[in-house]
Amino acid sequence: MSAKHATPNRKQPMCRAPRAFLVALLAALVGLPLAAIICRAAGDRVATTTDVPAHVRVDVRGDGVSRTVEGSVVVEAVDGGLLLELADERYELLQPGMIAARTDEPTPTAAESAAELGRRLLAELPAGFALHTTRHYVVCFDTSRDYAKWCAALFERLHEAFGNFWSKAGLEVHDPARPLVVVIFADRAAYEAHAARDLGPAANRVVGYYNLMSNRVTTCDLTGLAAQRRPGTSAGTGVEILANPAASDLVSTLVHEATHQMAFNCGMHRRLAPVPLWVSEGIATYFETPDLQNNRGWRGIGMVNRPRMERFLQVHRAGDLQAIVASDEPFRSAEGAVDAYAAAWVLVRHLLETRRTAFIDYLRVVAAKRPLAEDSPRQRLAEFEAAFGAAPDKLEDAVVKALARLATKRP
Repeated sequence: MSAKHATPNRKQPMCRAPRAFLVALLAALVGLPLAAIICRAAGDRVATTTDVPAHVRVDVRGDGVSRTVEGSVVVEAVDGGLLLELADERYELLQPGMIAARTDEPTPTAAESAAELGRRLLAELPAGFALHTTRHYVVCFDTSRDYAKWCAALFERLHEAFGNFWSKAGLEVHDPARPLVVVIFADRAAYEAHAARDLGPAANRVVGYYNLMSNRVTTCDLTGLAAQRRPGTSAGTGVEILANPAASDLVSTLVHEATHQMAFNCGMHRRLAPVPLWVSEGIATYFETPDLQNNRGWRGIGMVNRPRMERFLQVHRAGDLQAIVASDEPFRSAEGAVDAYAAAWVLVRHLLETRRTAFIDYLRVVAAKRPLAEDSPRQRLAEFEAAFGAAPDKLEDAVVKALARLATKRP
């Protein structure tokens, strides 16, 4: 991956509808199993405005407590509300009434180091968490260090493979500007209590997730190795981890969520932009397939995702592909989300196999979408047809036939 990073653009988008800007981000956080948390703004579309300071310091008041935050302006509403990106990669939404004072600041010349970011993170987490840093990741954990190191090595292999894959495919991607943050809980109950702040009632159904607001992957140790070990003893090799019955779900979860994190930090997608879920989830499921014959757990991209394939062939009905392209609603349904994920894998795999150049061009269209913008079903379908020369329902027959042939091949 290229190490070059774009210079912040001082022309920032402004949201025409304060209500959409201030309310939707708080109310529309949706936790989906093994999915990014997607924030969408309702109401008017986002528009480009006059120059907005790229970096600000804001004195914030609320609940009798005053504090100061500093960050880059992502969106400014017409009523003065701000969406900021802070130094630790989190987004923070500030309503106009919360802003006591605002000062323009020079854009920082350098991001926090991994060590500085790590210290900030540990101060936020419960006691007992430790830190493991690699070239591209900061991993906070209270499970065994060996397990954290194994996960970090998996993330680093994904990082390299992700960049190589898309660069060879013709899509320009870049290294994330800052270390990517991963939080691993040893205890499932502690993880669920923490995740409930992001996912609400869905926390007990989700074993790992990427949050667009915090830009972090959060998960728990599915292998239970930490509970099996006495303090001070070795915590399990890669072979031992992958011998655990939970290994397949573990690797799929970690790679799926880390793929989301990569995609939203390398220039492929923009956080809080209207990235169609069939694209983001299709790419994540394309990458997620574990290879448990390889003692590192994962070796590459694009292997046949048999659980997704079998699910699609079992439940597919005419019009399913049209439905996921036109709207994200199939992914938000508790009953239909698994089917939508399967359809997304099928569609992305088919397009990469048969229309790769067109798919790369389409990803550039998606990458240009602005935070808090909104796409209508008509626009989504029009962009798909412009990219691929046909509506999704016109491609469906060829997609299903190709998948049926693939299903007859031996794994």
